Amino acid sequence: MLVLILGIVVFLGIHSVRIVAPRWRLAKIASWGEGKWKGFYSLISFVGLALIIWGYVLARPYALFIYEPPVWMKHITLLLMLFSFISLMIANFKPGKLKPVLKHPMLIAVKIWALAHLLANGDLASLILFLSFLAWAVVDRIAIKRQERAGLAQTVIVPGPVSNDIMAIVAGVVLYVLFVWKLHAWLIGVSPI
Repeated sequence: MLVLILGIVVFLGIHSVRIVAPRWRLAKIASWGEGKWKGFYSLISFVGLALIIWGYVLARPYALFIYEPPVWMKHITLLLMLFSFISLMIANFKPGKLKPVLKHPMLIAVKIWALAHLLANGDLASLILFLSFLAWAVVDRIAIKRQERAGLAQTVIVPGPVSNDIMAIVAGVVLYVLFVWKLHAWLIGVSPI
């Protein structure tokens, strides 16, 4: 469980720099350059993610079960995950009409992912992992709103063609199908169905 918690602290820690030290982050980007900052950020993120995966694999078989979700909750999880994957792809594709409406589709994807997995998993390792990410995404969204009001951040997304939305939705559905079909079992070791 310690490896999992360490991974969460490292991963969400680097992702929280914008929340807790926005001016420091901007100063580092200015002094290092955006490329060097992104490299550092990516390296720390990768280390944290690797620790999370390793820690989760180690902790889950021995984790205390807090609750056993009813089977129907797993069906809701499958449906929610479709929207999570679509939102994730909207975040990563060029803007269409949906990205400006959602404003922060990556955070929406994380919130849906975490909530969906809390509905389907009642063991302590899962609760620690998914509650951490859900709480972080909520706090991050609040921080972004505050920073926008203070002039430290701005979210201006120029709408693009609907074709970008269609490509993002199709990519999200394809990724979802791949995860349900094989990828979740291969990467996580548990089949979602």
